[in-house]
Amino acid sequence: MSNNTRENFGSKMGAVLAAAGSAVGLGNIWRFPIETGQNGGAAFIIIYVACVLLLGIPIMMSEFFIGRHTHTNTAGAYRKLAPGTPWRWVGRLGVLSGFIILSYYSVVAGWTAEYTVLALSNSFDGKTTADFPAIFAQFVSNPWKSVAWMLGFMVVTHIIVVRGVKSGIEKFSKLMMPALFVILVILAICSVTLPGASQGLEFLLKPDFSKITGATVLNAMGQAFFSLSLGLGCLCTYASYFGNDTNIGKTALNVSLIDTFVAIMSGFIIFPAVFNAGYTLSSSDIGPSLLFITMPNVFGQAFGDIPALAYGVSVLFYFLLVLAALTSTISMHEVVTAYVSEEFDMNRHKAATIVTATCSAVGIICALSFGPFEGVKIFGMSIFDLFDYVASNIFLPLGGMLIAIFTGWYLDKKIVRDEISNNGALRVPYLRIVFFILRYVAPVAIAIILLGQLGLF
Repeated sequence: MSNNTRENFGSKMGAVLAAAGSAVGLGNIWRFPIETGQNGGAAFIIIYVACVLLLGIPIMMSEFFIGRHTHTNTAGAYRKLAPGTPWRWVGRLGVLSGFIILSYYSVVAGWTAEYTVLALSNSFDGKTTADFPAIFAQFVSNPWKSVAWMLGFMVVTHIIVVRGVKSGIEKFSKLMMPALFVILVILAICSVTLPGASQGLEFLLKPDFSKITGATVLNAMGQAFFSLSLGLGCLCTYASYFGNDTNIGKTALNVSLIDTFVAIMSGFIIFPAVFNAGYTLSSSDIGPSLLFITMPNVFGQAFGDIPALAYGVSVLFYFLLVLAALTSTISMHEVVTAYVSEEFDMNRHKAATIVTATCSAVGIICALSFGPFEGVKIFGMSIFDLFDYVASNIFLPLGGMLIAIFTGWYLDKKIVRDEISNNGALRVPYLRIVFFILRYVAPVAIAIILLGQLGLF
């Protein structure tokens, strides 16, 4: 596929919503609230926002202008900007990360679909606290159900990606992201009006600076990086469809604000309901157990006096998870599809079909690691956990660090200046700060994150 046949997003709003959908995912909902509650509440949020401003936005801008300047897939972008050098592997690392994450993430996405159906059929009604772990364990260990939902979710993702940038990704982003925001607000209103909600809000928002340690700062940096999907190639790929008049700095700020808004609103949903139900969340709740074991029980107890409300809240919550998961799977699929299409000169339909088939095959293996392959361990981890660990703890921070070094030290400053300023049409008084962060701050900070993830720091 030549660059002349490439689509662009049809509007600036479509570009922002698509990029925001790439960043917003299940991690905003299952990880951010717990990290916040356990690390000083609003004190953690302050540090998190600082990390987004100092690390997230500059690196996001780097991915944006690399993608838009080259108007090609993330692997081709680095090959164009640094021909004949090893920098091409940075883009390929992003493609590999997207492939791995899509393969196992689609399994969890399938879980959200199953639980949406369970909520719709009112299957949570009358269940006790002891029932929910068994329901979840029975479902994920069932090879047919888990695989079927994963494949179903992958097919929906495939259909949207095959439709193209304007008719597929942009169109559905304009539908899904507003729907996601509306559901967030409705659920937050329901939750904060519960009796005893003030205790949950205090736990979430009251600054407790006594809990701030070096580990807290490290967690905040890691969460900011994880939440914004930096180093994955999604943002670079989407930016290759930006128009030349797109304000890169403003778009990066808007995407970061939307992503942070979703994360904080998730806390407004979860903590008032949790405290109303008399629960105490721990570090073990960071992950699927929060969404699929704790929350269905919490909603039943918190809204149990009004069964219709408990039913409605549960349905909306799991539909919210489906939307968050789908916006992420679309972006990861597009990273790999764009690479296969352009690097091997295939049409979009054929490239997307290859990606869907191969990711589905790997996804089946990941899904079965909770059932028939449960006993298969690699480095002491299940296949699913190994994929998650390698992609999230190694590939993403490594990719982000290399992007910062590439932009700050290798790339011609004129290219960066021209892209951020739209060839001089925009004033960019913050350019020197961005360069300084990319050169000196981001590489060191991300190296610390990477070493911390590996348990070496």
